[in-house]
Order: sequence, then structure tokens, then C-alpha cells
Amino acid sequence: MTQPLWMLPQGIEEILPPVAARIEAMRRRILDLHTRWGYELVYPPIVEHLESLLTGTGHALDLHTFKLIDPLSGRSLGVHADMTPQVARIDASRLQREGTVRLSYAGTVLRTQRTSVGVGRSPMQLGAELFGHQGVESDAEIVSLMLASLAEAGIDTPQLDLGHVGVYRAVVQPLALDAADENRLFDIMLRKARPELDGLVDRLGFGDAIADALRALLNLSGDPSVLIRARGELGLGGSDAVLAALAELGALVQHVNQRHPGVPVLIDLCELRGYNYHTGVVFSAYHSDAMVEIARGGRYDNIGASFGRARPATGFSCDLKQLSGLDAANEPGTAGILAPEHDEPGLWSAITALREQGERVVVALSADDDARALGCDRTLVFQDGHWTPRQI
Repeated sequence: MTQPLWMLPQGIEEILPPVAARIEAMRRRILDLHTRWGYELVYPPIVEHLESLLTGTGHALDLHTFKLIDPLSGRSLGVHADMTPQVARIDASRLQREGTVRLSYAGTVLRTQRTSVGVGRSPMQLGAELFGHQGVESDAEIVSLMLASLAEAGIDTPQLDLGHVGVYRAVVQPLALDAADENRLFDIMLRKARPELDGLVDRLGFGDAIADALRALLNLSGDPSVLIRARGELGLGGSDAVLAALAELGALVQHVNQRHPGVPVLIDLCELRGYNYHTGVVFSAYHSDAMVEIARGGRYDNIGASFGRARPATGFSCDLKQLSGLDAANEPGTAGILAPEHDEPGLWSAITALREQGERVVVALSADDDARALGCDRTLVFQDGHWTPRQI
């Protein structure tokens, strides 16, 4: 059967009223919040040269990127699937400022496949990135800004999950695995598949200390007391890299508890999504009712090296489309004035004056125009010599 011409590609959505109004209002609120925190707005281009777009992001983003050939240059281009690398390029190659740089952004990205349940292939990505500072203070600022952004979207107490890719990296570094076995181990750890881990350990002959540490990582998740357990269970002779990563997580937990005492914090030392991209702390926010991930971020130092400036960096992003479906508190109501269309004296001046006062005024061009259907709760009537809004 031939598909109707209006059918959209799978995973691609269009946004209709009143959802579009809700998303736009949310976008404005969150970007205004970022401005108050000192973040400057940038709009990366929708396409870039492919090698620039994928710099430092690893294989995963390559798989999600639509690719095409530029007819002007013959070079490969990519449609952005994630704006974060582009913002890092802007910081490194275009702004070239010294010290701390704070940037925010918002726009639609396009992906070849869905990245998570409930998220389509064209999310409206909004995020913030902080460049030029390496330390728990900037990670804590980004986490706090993420939580404040979610509060603007009507989500006040999400669950916050924290991890640190440096722990896993320090555990596996002595193994010197080839690419195939490294990918296999990473996949096993990501899925927390204990039987498969045991099989790989036996096949490759990991030493007891590393094998025990990997098995321990699978179970090191829970409240922040996990960090105390980890110091003992990971062993490895008190590896400096492991201890430093755990200390960073502990310091971040303290910042979050002080600033956001009502937000539940969980630790997961086997949270490895973005492992090839992130270099330190990683974090995700989950909706406390639906338990779906609604924002995520982490540290990704030195991505700007390929653009000539290695810079510490940390940031977060979320999908406005997804957040709009969870934002019941800011559901737009019916608010507007339906005005008649004719040449009565003073009518156009009255309409203009109401609009300048911030009112939404819709002119009825047809006898079939219904006030409620047009989102109006009042009509403009001529009464006592004046054009006056009257409640329906």
C-alpha cells in the first residue's frame, strides 16, 4: 500500500499546537536562566565537515550521524547529531578566550537511530558547556545548572545518578587489551553481565586483583556510602587513579547535598555510557515518577586539542521535546481575545493597544471562527463608546 504523502519518516515528529507553545515557552525560560548564570548563547550550524563534527567523540556518534557530500567542495559533511562537539570547537577555534567560558545552546539535532526509549531521532537539544576550569567546582556548577533547568521545566526533585569513568579506566589500563576484547569487555560491563564477565576473565586470564575489581564494579551502585565500599572492594593496592576518582565523586556529592538537599543521589561506578568521550565525572537525571533519563552530562577534557586548544570542559544536555511531555505544571491555558474584522472606528487601534500590552488578539476572518477553537477566552465588543474585552 502506498504511504500517504504526509507520512513522516520513522522516529521523526512534527510539533503541533499547543505543545509547540509549551516547548517554546520552556526554551525561553531555561535559556533566560542560563543567561542569569553567565552562560552566553551560541547556535552551531546544522552541518559541518564530517571530520570536524566527529572529532573526539568516538565511534558511537559516528553511527548516529547522517552523512552527505557537499556538491560545492566534494567533501563529506555531517548533520549534527549532538551539538556538544560543535560548541567545543567554537570555544577552541572561534572565541579563543582565556579563562573560563560558559556557553549555552538550543536547537534540533538529527540522528540515524533512536538513542533511548521515548526519544525520537530529531530531539530538540538544549544544553550548557563550561570550558577552562578543571575541578569539582565546575562539575558542581554544571550539575546545579542542570537541576535548575529541570526545575524550570516543572521537574523539581529528579533522581541524580553520579559516576566516574576514571575508575573503570584505571582498573582496565594494565590489561593492554586489543580493540576487539576491549570493546567486548566494555559491552559486558555496560550491561552488567556477570556470567559473560566470568567467561571473558577465564579466557583472557586476567590477574586476580583486576578480575576481582571488575566483578566488584558490577555491584558498586547505590547511595553515596558506595564510595566507602569501593575503596575496599576495588583493591588494586590503593591505586592513586582510583582513589582520586572516588575523591572527586565524594566532593561532588557534598556540593550537591549542600545545594540541593531534596534531590536523591545515587552512585553507579559501572555507568560507562560515553566512555570514549568523557574523561571524568558523569551524571544523569531521572524523572522520579517515570524513572526515565531526562538529562545527562559529564566532563570531557581536551576535546578542543584537535582544534588547536586543549581545554578542560564539562557540560550537560537535555531534550526539550521529552521534557515537554513531563511538564504538566506549565500547561498553556486558553488565553486570548477574539476580535471582529470590520472597519468600525477605533477597532484597529484597540487591537494594536491590546497587543502592545501583551494580550493575544486573534481577528475573526470567517463566520466559522470559534473563540474556543482559536484559544480565546474573551471577545472584543464595542460597549459604552469603547472596544472592551468581554469574558465568554
